[in-house]
Amino acid sequence: MTQLDPVSLRLFVAVMEEGTIAEAATREHIAASAVSKRMSELEKILNTELFMRSNKGTVATAAAFALLNLARSVLNDLDDIFAQMSEYSSGVRGHVRVFANISAITQFLPDELKSFMVNYPLVQIHLQERISSVIAKAVADNEADIGILNAGNYGQNVTQLPYHDDELVVIVPVGHALTGKKSVTLHEALDYDFVGAHPGSAMNNQLTKAASDLGRTLRLRIQVSSYDALCLMVASGMGIGVIPRKSAQLYLRSLKIRCVTLSEPWAARKLVVCVRAYDALSPVAQLLVNHLCGPTNAAERGLNSV
Repeated sequence: MTQLDPVSLRLFVAVMEEGTIAEAATREHIAASAVSKRMSELEKILNTELFMRSNKGTVATAAAFALLNLARSVLNDLDDIFAQMSEYSSGVRGHVRVFANISAITQFLPDELKSFMVNYPLVQIHLQERISSVIAKAVADNEADIGILNAGNYGQNVTQLPYHDDELVVIVPVGHALTGKKSVTLHEALDYDFVGAHPGSAMNNQLTKAASDLGRTLRLRIQVSSYDALCLMVASGMGIGVIPRKSAQLYLRSLKIRCVTLSEPWAARKLVVCVRAYDALSPVAQLLVNHLCGPTNAAERGLNSV
């Protein structure tokens, strides 16, 4: 079946608006004979007479006026398609799947995503919280476009990009024996019960390993799935906990807890953005990576594959 040609429809609209084939040809920068041929072909496709021809020129039929409104509507829709697709190709419109760990979500992402959305309001960001090992695998398996996690080797073929520094601190209830200390080692902290993160979390694994290296045992009295729950449990006297400093600062005013510096080399951590390959990202995902990690060109960022 012969399909209607948008070019023919556009020339038809020009003929109707200009009144003659000659003036339409001038407007569209095309030969008058080519416009006339297009109009004849359009009539043949539609099996409808659009113009009555005589030695005095052409006169539009009633069918032509009916087609004019339809053609304008179709051409406007095509223009809208082109405009919206252009927005996708430039990164102004689209969606990005982001997996991030709780440290990034509670400390940095709220303000950063808000400012990104102000600049790109047509972009949809689908954010999910996951632990770092799951994030790395999700990015490698194309379940997420961008991951934000603790730096490390997770055995996945992904590329890591520097994001933010992250400092772990000990939080204790007001009046606790550690409250008056400026800093505390893990060896000292292990004398007390802990409120831990959920099983399998990077935080628990790190604390358990560090305690084992000291020949000690991490006494987990209770485990919770979020930092706010952890802080609430610490405030109630269920134990002490370890969380990022900036996350803890969110609760210092509202809860009876205090921060104590954790004097361990591994307490200073690095958060990274990970992707499969920067060049393979959609334009909108590249814009988000640039926003999170700074405007420096990706080739100059020192990307590390792990």
